[in-house]
Amino acid sequence: MLIAERYLTLYDRFGGGNSNGEPVEATLEELANALFCTSRNVKLVLKKLEEECLINWLPGRGRGNRSHIIFKVHKENFLLNLATSKADQGDYRTSFEVLSSYGEGTEAKIKFIEWLRGRFGYQKETVRGLTECDTLRFPVYRSVQTLDPAIVNYAFDSHIIRQIFDRLVTYDETVDRIVPGIAHAWNTDSQAMEWTFYLRKGVLFHSGRELTSQDVVYTFERLRSQNMPNRWMMRSLSVVEALGPRTVRFVLSQPNRIFDRFLCAAASSILPLDLNGHSEDDYWRLPTGTGPFQLISFSPHRIELAANTSYYAGRPYLDDVDIIIMPEDCQQVSTIGLPSVMQTQDGDKSEQEENPEEKWQSLVRLCNGCTMMTWNGNKEGWTQNENFRKAVSLLLDPVAMQAELGGERVLPAYSLRPEDSLQYERKTATDPEIYHALSQSGYDGTELRLVVHEKYERDGRWIATRMTNFGIAVELFLANWTQILDPKIISSADFTISGIILAEDDVCEIDMYEHEECISSTYLTPSLKCWILAKIDLALGSDSVQARRSHMRDIETRLREECHIIFLHHRQLNTYMHPSVRGASFNSNGWIDFKQIWLEK
Repeated sequence: MLIAERYLTLYDRFGGGNSNGEPVEATLEELANALFCTSRNVKLVLKKLEEECLINWLPGRGRGNRSHIIFKVHKENFLLNLATSKADQGDYRTSFEVLSSYGEGTEAKIKFIEWLRGRFGYQKETVRGLTECDTLRFPVYRSVQTLDPAIVNYAFDSHIIRQIFDRLVTYDETVDRIVPGIAHAWNTDSQAMEWTFYLRKGVLFHSGRELTSQDVVYTFERLRSQNMPNRWMMRSLSVVEALGPRTVRFVLSQPNRIFDRFLCAAASSILPLDLNGHSEDDYWRLPTGTGPFQLISFSPHRIELAANTSYYAGRPYLDDVDIIIMPEDCQQVSTIGLPSVMQTQDGDKSEQEENPEEKWQSLVRLCNGCTMMTWNGNKEGWTQNENFRKAVSLLLDPVAMQAELGGERVLPAYSLRPEDSLQYERKTATDPEIYHALSQSGYDGTELRLVVHEKYERDGRWIATRMTNFGIAVELFLANWTQILDPKIISSADFTISGIILAEDDVCEIDMYEHEECISSTYLTPSLKCWILAKIDLALGSDSVQARRSHMRDIETRLREECHIIFLHHRQLNTYMHPSVRGASFNSNGWIDFKQIWLEK
C-alpha cells in the first residue's frame, strides 16, 4: 500500500496527468522532497516502482543532463484498480481513504461506486474458505455508535444488536403478542411486582458456553448500574436473582404491567457473565451473544456477520451478511431502511433501475413513529416563552411541509403515531394570525440556533426558510454523526429535529422521555420531566391497555399543546427486492430481519 501511495504522490507532484507517458524532468532531490525522505531512500523507492512496472526512471548522465521519470499507468485507472482490489480483500476503509486522498480531478470514486453497486445484494461466493455461501452485502451511510445494549439509542445499532444477542422474550408484531425467547415460560404475581422467567436448555453463546441464569442476573445488574444511559428501564428493579441454573426472578419496587415488554427491547439483550474472559473495552471490540448471527469483523467501515449454525431457534438461511459503511459524501437521497440494492449476481440492473415496480417485489411500510421538532427547555431565551413557541407552531404547518418536500414524508404528523395523526383535526393558521401571535409573544428579532443532522437537511432548511419569512432569525447548523453526538453542540441549540421509531411501542415512547442521551429527554425541564415520570408510573401500574394509553397520551397532549414538541411528518419505508428473494419484510425498527431471508433458485 505504501508503494501505491508513493506512486500517486509523485504522479500528482510531477504532473503525470499531463505527460501522456512522456518523460517528465525530476531530480533526485525534488523526488526526495516530495516523499519526505532522503536521496538514498528515494532511489530504493524508484527501484521498487520500476519493479512494479509503474514508472521508468531515466537518470541524467553527465553535466547538464537532467533526470526524467515516465509514469506508465494513468492515475484514474491505477486508483480504480487499487480501490477495487482492496475492496475484494474486504478492506473498504483503504479503498475510500485512497479515493478521498488522491481522487480529486478524476472519476475514480464515481466508477468505484458503480463497481461496488454490482457487488451489493445477493452473491454466491467463497467466504472464509467455504464455497457457495449465500451472502447478503449492502451499504449504509453511518457507523454503528455502539453494540452495547445498555447504551444503545439508535435504530440501526438496535437492529445489529438484535442479530448478535437474544432477549428473554420477544414481541411478535405479526400476532401482536409476546412470545418465548431465551425464556420458554414466565409468570407474574397479581400486582405485577414479581416476575419469574424459566430459561431454555441448550442456549449457547457464540463461544460455545451454555447460557445460565447467572448470565441473566449479570446482564440486568449491569444494565441498572450508574453509568448506563438505559438504566431507566430498571429504575423500579429492587432485586434480580437466580433461583436455579435456569430460573430468574425479578422483584420490583412498584407495579409494572408491561415489564415483560421491557425485556423484549434491545437494551435487555443477554450478555455472557464473564464477557468471555475479556475486559469491558476488549469485549466490545468484537462482542458475542447467543443471537442468530455471530460478529466476525467490526470496524467504522465494515460489519461482517456469519450465521450461528447452533442457533436454538433455527439456523439462518443466509451464511454471511456484509455491511459496508460508506462515507457520508456518498450518501443517497434515502435516509432510512435498507437501500434498493437487492439483486442476484446475474440480476438485470438496468431493468431494476428503469422500472423496478414491474418486475421486482415492492416492500412498503408506514413507519410507526414520526419526525418532530423539539425546543431546548434548558436553554435561556425564547425557548422558555410559551407564546413564542405557539406562534412558531402556527407557522410550521405539517401539511405544507409534507406537500412541498414530499418523498418519504407521506403523512403530516400531529402525534407520535400515524393512526393518531389521522384522527387529529388541525386548523391551518392564516398569515395575519401568525403575525399577531408573534407580536403577542414579544419576539424581538433574536437569532435562534437550529441544529440538525445532515440527514434532516431538507427539513431543517424548510423550517429555517419558513421562520425567516415571518421575521424570525435562524442560524442553521448542519451536524455530522460526530457532532450530533456532542453534548456541547446539542445543548447550544435552541431547537432541533429528530425522529423516533416506536419499535417496541410503549417502551420506546417511554425511552423518549427517560433515556439520558435522547434529545427529547435532555431538552425537558426538571419540573416537566418530574411530572412526566409520575404519569409514566401511573401508566405502568394500570391494569388495562386503555388506561395505560390514556396516561401516555396525557404526556403527548401536554407537550403538543404547550408546544415543547412540534410534530412534523410520518415517513414511509420502501425498497425493492429481486423476485427470487423470499421471507423479506420490514421489522419494527425499519430494517429487514436477516434471519428470515432466503433465496429461491
